[in-house]
Amino acid sequence: MTRLAGKTALVTGGRQGIGRAIVDAFLAEGAQVMTCGRGEWPDGLPPDVRWVTADMSDGAQVELLRSAVVNAFGSLSILINNAGIQIEKTVVDSTDDDWDRLMGVNAKGVFNACRAFIPVMADGGSIINIGSISGNVADPSMALYNASKAFVHGLTRSVAVDHGPAVRCNAICPGWIMTDMAEAGFDLADDPDAARRNAVARHPVGRLGAPEDVARLAVWLASDDASFATGQCFTVDGGMTAASPINPGLM
Repeated sequence: MTRLAGKTALVTGGRQGIGRAIVDAFLAEGAQVMTCGRGEWPDGLPPDVRWVTADMSDGAQVELLRSAVVNAFGSLSILINNAGIQIEKTVVDSTDDDWDRLMGVNAKGVFNACRAFIPVMADGGSIINIGSISGNVADPSMALYNASKAFVHGLTRSVAVDHGPAVRCNAICPGWIMTDMAEAGFDLADDPDAARRNAVARHPVGRLGAPEDVARLAVWLASDDASFATGQCFTVDGGMTAASPINPGLM
């Protein structure tokens, strides 16, 4: 399929996990893609993807990234704000450095990207922010991460209201997607294997998510098929947050 033919896309944090799945899906749908991260060119990235080394928490580096996008594409059709980090601590245990590091990427990074790229987006452009169900319900010992994703959800609505109809802005709110960050969350448990089994049992679909589950929704939101969708937070969690705490599968 070529639902994104003729469109240009920037995917932040495209080295691995959800970001990499979105890069691959966009390429398959005909988009020209640039991605970025804090390291060098990642192994296995398709050669027709443009890579820029950038820290999204640093405004000056985001400006250089914008210049790279304009030089490569002229304008931008799709912005995916995926770059993010996770710190497994409570409020009491979190330090000022934890705040600066996590909020710098997860919150300020999304803000930096929206501020930099909205002016160079083609009319009808689509911004997709990767939020989380953790922005709506709190994962234990993830205080700063939870707060950062709530920020992303709020910023999504503000961008949609303030900058439509030139751009649409939506968020995808994944649940348990099996990435390195999810594995780190399971590893906090006293019995990680039991925690994984318990997590699967809480999903009506009978499995945990894969990065490709998020990428498929990102393709739709980036395409013209979603032209009436903006200012929304789309939950992709296999039905986990739809279930009552009294779950027959756990009884």
